[in-house]
Amino acid sequence: MSGGGLVIGWREWITLPDLGVTVKAKVDTGARTSAIHAFDIVRDGDELSFALHPRQHDDEHVVAVTCPLLDVREVRSSSGQVQERYVIKTWAKLHRRRWQIELTLASRDEMGFRMLLGRTAMRGRFLVDPAASYLAGGGEDAA
Repeated sequence: MSGGGLVIGWREWITLPDLGVTVKAKVDTGARTSAIHAFDIVRDGDELSFALHPRQHDDEHVVAVTCPLLDVREVRSSSGQVQERYVIKTWAKLHRRRWQIELTLASRDEMGFRMLLGRTAMRGRFLVDPAASYLAGGGEDAA
């Protein structure tokens, strides 16, 4: 395995510097694609504007984002439904590593985490210990 065998837990704090947020993410090896909770999504050609609630259980703190649209893809949700979602590419920071990931924009209001880190984003970088949490440290002030 490349990436030095760094171990992360089933949940971690991930910084997305281009979006200006640090988010508590569920590490999900069963999900191919990473997703982040986004709302008020507006597409203007090849650009997207949207809002994020980066803090769990806090709808007061809102971060406005504008970034290029990478793609529009059909994604199968955890409930088995196929949804068309916007995809962006952004930098992620975790465990002293920085790399680009693709993120789909999804409504995750009813989900336990604002972000899901899928296996494509982790491949070749990390091993996951399902009994551990926050092995990379960080936290809400880690941006």
